[in-house]
Amino acid sequence: MPVDLHVHTTASDGTDSPAEVVLKAKAIGLSAIAITDHDTLEGVEPAFEAGQLEKLEIVPGIELGSEYMGEEVHLLGYYIELHNDLLHSRLKYLRSSRITRMEKMVSKLKELGIPLDLDMVMTMSGSGSVGRPHLAAAMVEIGAVKSVSEAFDLYIGSGRPAYVPRYKLKPAEAVCLIRHAGGVPVLAHPGLNSIAAFIGELKEAGLAGLEAYHPAHSREQSAFYERLAEKHGLIVTGGSDYHGPAHKAGRRLGLETVPYSALEMLKKTREHLK
Repeated sequence: MPVDLHVHTTASDGTDSPAEVVLKAKAIGLSAIAITDHDTLEGVEPAFEAGQLEKLEIVPGIELGSEYMGEEVHLLGYYIELHNDLLHSRLKYLRSSRITRMEKMVSKLKELGIPLDLDMVMTMSGSGSVGRPHLAAAMVEIGAVKSVSEAFDLYIGSGRPAYVPRYKLKPAEAVCLIRHAGGVPVLAHPGLNSIAAFIGELKEAGLAGLEAYHPAHSREQSAFYERLAEKHGLIVTGGSDYHGPAHKAGRRLGLETVPYSALEMLKKTREHLK
């Protein structure tokens, strides 16, 4: 049975609630999904509840942003302890830095003649971790742009006039934080940066897996990262990086999956790391 190990919800920048994601996953025949919201665990418990009702296995996870040599690097953490004090302390700081960043971006947009206010953006994020997709949605709402993609292309994408970089961990810090919280660290979508060249360093820090299967990867890239994982003794994982039907055209839930055996490997590794 297939599993999707990279799913976002309204707890961060996804547009489907945890319960909605569970219902969709069940409907398309997935046996398990990992809830991997950005810098928050808030979507996990609601997903657990929905998963029990639908008899769908839920993996508690997270996606932590980090930066290496100017490139954005994401680390997925699986089987995270939901009430780890150190992790929650760091997540609180990361959420605070997201709000500070959003304040600066809203200010830049005002200077560009786009009359947004922070409250509207925060409303768009609901109780989730605020990010640029929420800012883009607010821009669409007031008619400043026609679409979320236009907002990124013209204003808030990297290098655009209203872009502000946010505070990020170092990749090794993110790996250690996941390990400290009892989780299994996996490098997300390595094809989006050049961090794979330093995979040995991350393994020394405690990296346990590599997301070889991702919608942004070509078949050739996926095969390359599967070989790289085998070379370094890492678990091969994969997932859709689903954020909701409107986030990226064609990036549907379950677009990329891996066999249940990958999940079993993550479970075994977690027990070994205890």
